[in-house]
Amino acid sequence: MLILPRLYPIVDAGNLPDASSVLLIAEELAAGGCELLQYRNKSGTARQMLEHAHTLKRLVGSRVKLIMNDRADLCLAAGFGGLHVGQDDLSPESARLIIGGDCWLGVSTHNPEQLTEADSTSADYLAIGPVFGTSSKANPDSVVGLEGVRRARELTRKPLVAIGGITRANARSVIDAGADSVAVISDLLREPRKSAEAFFEVLR
Repeated sequence: MLILPRLYPIVDAGNLPDASSVLLIAEELAAGGCELLQYRNKSGTARQMLEHAHTLKRLVGSRVKLIMNDRADLCLAAGFGGLHVGQDDLSPESARLIIGGDCWLGVSTHNPEQLTEADSTSADYLAIGPVFGTSSKANPDSVVGLEGVRRARELTRKPLVAIGGITRANARSVIDAGADSVAVISDLLREPRKSAEAFFEVLR
């Protein structure tokens, strides 16, 4: 079973002004000690996403395990180390057929039923959320709260990532509720290196 780092940064191109910002933040996060990074781009073209992915691989791929959001084809084309799919993306088993057995596969879930279903697949880790209110999605699912994290922990032995509205102020409570790792977007955008270091202090 894989061991996830406590901090799971997500670099969301939709929250950033341009491609150079994506790359700058990724480099800063790597310098801050991050060992895992998910690249998310809900609005870019496949060509743009692949260009970003190739550059990320070149810049930080030797230090950071890179996870592609949604796109199994681009994960493979860019040589990323893993894929993360949501409830409206490819099924975990379909994704696994594309990426093979060596890549990590993560699945987003938003309630006990989805988590139980995902737990029975070949997914390597599961995500639960949103734990708190979040502005990173246009139409977020219902907040699950810390109790939702505790319930998810009871339902799976797989590594568990909590996501949604997680900050330095509440991250420790999420880990204490049973999450192995916290996925963070917004609270890493300002001074990413220092922010990552501050998260590691909280999560140590």
